[in-house]
Amino acid sequence: MTSAQVLVDAFGRIREVVHEAVAGLSAERLNHRLDGRANSVAWLVWHLTRVQDDHVAEVAGREQVWTSAGWYDRFALPLPPESHGYGHTSAEVDSVRVAGPALLTGYYDAVHDETLRFVAGLSDADLDRVVDESWEPPVTLGVRLVSVIADDLQHAGQAALLRGLLLGG
Repeated sequence: MTSAQVLVDAFGRIREVVHEAVAGLSAERLNHRLDGRANSVAWLVWHLTRVQDDHVAEVAGREQVWTSAGWYDRFALPLPPESHGYGHTSAEVDSVRVAGPALLTGYYDAVHDETLRFVAGLSDADLDRVVDESWEPPVTLGVRLVSVIADDLQHAGQAALLRGLLLGG
């Protein structure tokens, strides 16, 4: 198995968890915030998708799917297009609301497809390319992609846990 195949597999696992976490949930459940303060399933899936879109687009040298494919307009959130959830206030978290799972999975799948197009063609040598020199040590492409995978899996797991709580299971 090549490094690229490992990355494709890892991103595929995120997709599975995302789809399972939102499948069949009503808008009310997707947007519900436990205790009125916790992140909702909708916010968690939107956020993990925005992070993947933002980070992979940057290292791939392309525009984010969020803006290039019209997802920003479809979501119609009262947030600037560059917003991806880091540092969101409670009010901003609450503003990420959806009418159902199709919008979330549609955007996620569009980002996933672009991610796979990028990572499937990577070589081991590509993964050593420095993509961010603002850290010590500088961040390589491989480290950035693993960071995205780790962050996405954590948030997808949180969404799956919330699903279980919301469904009483």
